[in-house]
Amino acid sequence: MQTKTIVAPSRRTFLAGAGATALLAGLGTAIPSRARAAPREFRLRAAPGTARLVPAPYPDTAVWSYGSVPGPEIRVRQGERMRVVVENALAEETTVHWHGMRVPNAMDGVPHLTQRPIAPGERFGYEFDAVDAGTFWYHPHQNGSVQVGRGLYGPLIVEEVEPIAVDRDVTWVLDDWRLQKDASISDGFGNMMDTGMAGRIGNTVTVNGQVPDTFAVRAGERVRLRLINAANARIFGLEFDGHRPTVIALDGQPVEPHGPADGRVVLGPAMRADLVIDMTGTPGSRFRVTDTFYQSLEYRLLDLAYAAQPLREHVPDTPMALPANPLAEPDLASAKRHAVSFGGGMMSGMMGSSSGGMMGGGMMGGMGRMMQGMQHGGIWTINGVAATGHVMDPMLTLQHGRSSVLELVNDTAWHHPIHLHGHSFRVLSRNGTPTRHREWQDTVLMTPRERVEIAFVADNPGDWMFHCHILEHQAAGMMGVIRVTEASRT
Repeated sequence: MQTKTIVAPSRRTFLAGAGATALLAGLGTAIPSRARAAPREFRLRAAPGTARLVPAPYPDTAVWSYGSVPGPEIRVRQGERMRVVVENALAEETTVHWHGMRVPNAMDGVPHLTQRPIAPGERFGYEFDAVDAGTFWYHPHQNGSVQVGRGLYGPLIVEEVEPIAVDRDVTWVLDDWRLQKDASISDGFGNMMDTGMAGRIGNTVTVNGQVPDTFAVRAGERVRLRLINAANARIFGLEFDGHRPTVIALDGQPVEPHGPADGRVVLGPAMRADLVIDMTGTPGSRFRVTDTFYQSLEYRLLDLAYAAQPLREHVPDTPMALPANPLAEPDLASAKRHAVSFGGGMMSGMMGSSSGGMMGGGMMGGMGRMMQGMQHGGIWTINGVAATGHVMDPMLTLQHGRSSVLELVNDTAWHHPIHLHGHSFRVLSRNGTPTRHREWQDTVLMTPRERVEIAFVADNPGDWMFHCHILEHQAAGMMGVIRVTEASRT
């Protein structure tokens, strides 16, 4: 497990001299920055390799990776400037997208839309400020369903200026793999059943690139657990037997500390959650962590295994709330509203879709529409349009600095984690019911037939992807571009 030990919170300090602030290029929110400091430099090399995903007697698995699965954890402090030089040692083009990071548009890693893809043998330097503290991750946006599905991803952690007091800060990167009996990755990426239904769900789940048995803990310990869902399509619903996790951040953004609904932490692909878990079990005991999202397909992920000796008698009672990130609050009174509908896929005609329902032909009608969609380059749509690449006319053009409310409608029979690049948004309501925590997110999981309202300030200019992060759905059409105009010079 990737972990960092924290003995005590650091004393609050200013990241720059008195009155010194910096503006992220193109982003109208002031952020702390290390004045005149050179960027912290990191290097990533995308290349074929091997990884021991499953234990002996199985052999290593041939993967694509940044040297390991997951790739190296990049960890910086909020306000620092970072430069990541990416070398492409693959036999095909690639890019790197910094998921959830509010970066300048030219650094967003979307092929042909924000940059020329990195050709085999080439390097590209990404440079940007770590505007927000939180849990983020990086992955390709070129041929993403294959490149991510073969292991190209890694965690990116931006520490708060003053972290909360915990004994350990731990990252779990969750993924699943479709492995064959010899532990090799099954081919068949993008097949019709995966693409038109739930996506490429695997048969082997890993935590930080391994099939784990236990996670060692000590009684009296307080752990900050950062969860990242790097899977192509699997939705995780984790339950911590005998423990009461507290959610303190979602998609990197602080949220009022609270227990997850029904005690289960649900993460769609690309989503993250920061938890605080107090280890209140008795020394020597074990407690299961179980994934219960898919009905009748529940399985044990690992056990929390308590050491024989406690760390201390009682877990410390210290504040859990994180400081807010510098996000502009949307003005709902003046916000312009936009309707966005998501359509397509198999079986949608059987589920009472507004496009036909059972009278529209049922499963055979759905299959026919899907085959027709494939012949025209797409199975999934946004506002009736199936994308055939990353470059397209904008589905929306938003004025810089203005607030928008997007009314999202999932008119399909499947879940969709919808991700907006370059911004975070408030989730206002689900099916007309206001959300309890009005959480900031960059990826919102929509259930079949669900209606969700989100709001944000369009303060980062450029053309930004807006897409489903079930990567097979994205590749088969469920993506669009939202354009944010340049800031006015008047």
